[in-house]
Amino acid sequence: MNIKLHTPESLKNESGMASWKQFLLSLLATTISIALTFGTAAIIDYKKKQKEKHEIVMMVMYDMYNSMVSIEKADSMIRQSMEIQRQIAEDPAQFDKLRFQLIRMMPLTEYTETTEKIFSTSIETINTVGNVFFTENVAEFYQMRQLYKTSICDSISNDFMLNKPFNSIKGTLNYQYVDYAMLSSSLLKDMKHLYVQCSQMMKITDKEIETYRKKREQMEQSMSEEDEATDSIYELMELQNSIDESKAKLNLE
Repeated sequence: MNIKLHTPESLKNESGMASWKQFLLSLLATTISIALTFGTAAIIDYKKKQKEKHEIVMMVMYDMYNSMVSIEKADSMIRQSMEIQRQIAEDPAQFDKLRFQLIRMMPLTEYTETTEKIFSTSIETINTVGNVFFTENVAEFYQMRQLYKTSICDSISNDFMLNKPFNSIKGTLNYQYVDYAMLSSSLLKDMKHLYVQCSQMMKITDKEIETYRKKREQMEQSMSEEDEATDSIYELMELQNSIDESKAKLNLE
């Protein structure tokens, strides 16, 4: 039996096959276009988040760095105070001269809590950083910084104001600077360790910190100059108002 297959003319001249190829190519192009669009958007979003993360980390690391610089100065003052104690013990005749140096060498910690508050209270900021261990280290660092201020700097300052230990040789020599010195050394060592861990964890180099520090200093200097310019204008306006008031009293209008 001879069976004759009836093939559509469009397939005979391959125009149907061409249409399928065109359709598949069009579908492939559309798929690639969609993938590129969403892929590009995802890449841009990822880079944006990475930039935000880097800025937050640098801000925190810079704050930690400045805190340690301040605490290192306070630690140095405590050690120098112990050296003065030793000089007075060896030569009591120098007491009146040296005790005023002790008063001028009160250890202080100079820092603001702005960065700490931003980092500690914003869940979005913590999520952007996305590193639990880094967050825990930073929180511990800030706790130690507060402990240093209250247990060492504030304690010495309050003791000086209330008990006035440096009014006598006995009070000066009996003052337990050594207790503060040991606590200071221990806290500073632990804070430096946390700082190093954080920098290694987030792959932040000393060079990056130094570059960021210079950038921040330039910004702060520029803001300071703007504030000075604003103050100058304000002073001129106040001066002119004073002149106008004086003129009014003299009826020179």
